[in-house]
Amino acid sequence: MPAWKRLLTLALGAVIVLTSLAAIRATAHAESNGGVRVMPLGDSITEGTQVPGGYRIGLWQRLAAGRYTTDFVGSQFNGPGSLGDHDHQGHPGWRIDQIDANVAGWLRTQNPRTVLLHIGTNDVLQNYNVSGAPQRLSTLVDRITSTVPNADVFVATIIPLSNSGQESAARNFNATIPGMVQSKVAAGKRVHLVDMHSKLTTSDLIDGIHPTAGGYDKMAAAWYAALQSVSGSIGQPGGSSPSPSPTSSPSTTTPIRGVGSNRCVDVTGVSQANGAAAQIWDCNSQNNQQWTATSAGELRVYGGKCLDVNGASTADGAAVIIWDCNGQNNQKWRFNSDGTLTAVGANKCLDVPNYSTANGVKLQIWTCGGGANQRWTRS
Repeated sequence: MPAWKRLLTLALGAVIVLTSLAAIRATAHAESNGGVRVMPLGDSITEGTQVPGGYRIGLWQRLAAGRYTTDFVGSQFNGPGSLGDHDHQGHPGWRIDQIDANVAGWLRTQNPRTVLLHIGTNDVLQNYNVSGAPQRLSTLVDRITSTVPNADVFVATIIPLSNSGQESAARNFNATIPGMVQSKVAAGKRVHLVDMHSKLTTSDLIDGIHPTAGGYDKMAAAWYAALQSVSGSIGQPGGSSPSPSPTSSPSTTTPIRGVGSNRCVDVTGVSQANGAAAQIWDCNSQNNQQWTATSAGELRVYGGKCLDVNGASTADGAAVIIWDCNGQNNQKWRFNSDGTLTAVGANKCLDVPNYSTANGVKLQIWTCGGGANQRWTRS
């Protein structure tokens, strides 16, 4: 083989090797320090176009300085050495619908405790049915909250754009987000608004779209403030999980089994309707028997419904049902050391009437007596 052909072959081989190495770096093994799992989710602004790592650099540094133990999660990987955890779920050029088409799989794989969502810029830049973008965002938020109902989801307004027409469209899109977020909150979802647009100006953009390093750091500061405002979303300084209040239990999802009946707290007919009765039934691991104790003292089922004392009654025999979570005291419960489960608003115990052990017996509250029909285990 002539020398020039050998050199060309070697050069092509080097290009292939370098390309392969770049691909390996882009999909490197996930980094994890065992901290609270946070998924940065979005487009190139999450990925950090122009400044690799983007806002994640400043956010990581603030979390570390605040002594929070945090694990960024996602299938993507990039950023400088000053970024302690390079994992993320940012996809340059992607619109809301493209994130929505893939997000359930990512969430099931990564199981984040907290999601940071900044998406919609490419819908505007591509002029992709911009009038429908608010509904697409609402659908995406619903998919996230249904897939990981115990996660806190922070939804940001999109940052400014230098093009005046695109900026007008961005402002119109952003104007719909607070109402959408409030509707999710009213439905019992753990969704929070982050006003990111007001934190930057067009002077913070390097190319009219993506922030400068200083602009990304302003985003980091906004995310950090939002996370600090929601208890549990990043744990506590020093790496510990938030301690439960006297009226709350650890944030875990398990069945609640009656000591006397050996049957589980169950929503009648697998119903998700407001007012559906709570009962005891053979334990079967279905989702109508999976109860999540939150830091607010709720017992959630299906993500957005809470175990509820009907009509906020305090009377013996008041029915126990499910209802949209609303933060009121008739939806707060306390696990006690003797196995009883107290309805905080009424200060009475979750009770199986007449010590029954039969399938389908409807639950009530009753003055606490410590009997086996008022004692429960989580298993």
